Amino acid sequence: MFKLIDENRMHFVYIIYSSDKDTFYIGETSDTELRLQWHNSGIFENSYTKIANDWVLFHIIECTDIFQARKIERHIKDMKSKTYISNLKKYPEISEKLLLKYR
Repeated sequence: MFKLIDENRMHFVYIIYSSDKDTFYIGETSDTELRLQWHNSGIFENSYTKIANDWVLFHIIECTDIFQARKIERHIKDMKSKTYISNLKKYPEISEKLLLKYR
């Protein structure tokens, strides 16, 4: 049975990292721990994350709702930059500015 999306539930933009493949993946969810387990288990058969099973949480941005999370997720993906992703963790003010921009 499918779980309905609670639009008002807190959501997170998460960035996971695979050291084996030296790559990042950006997504959004309401449960980061469960989502990380899913990525490492290979449950997403056609997903990019199937390439590895050593994913670890690299960075999390706490959003007010699913809509804000999806906008920030798209922004980060559109940057297409490992440097930008690394700077998100290194400089928390970048995440704060994203939260303000996409509120």
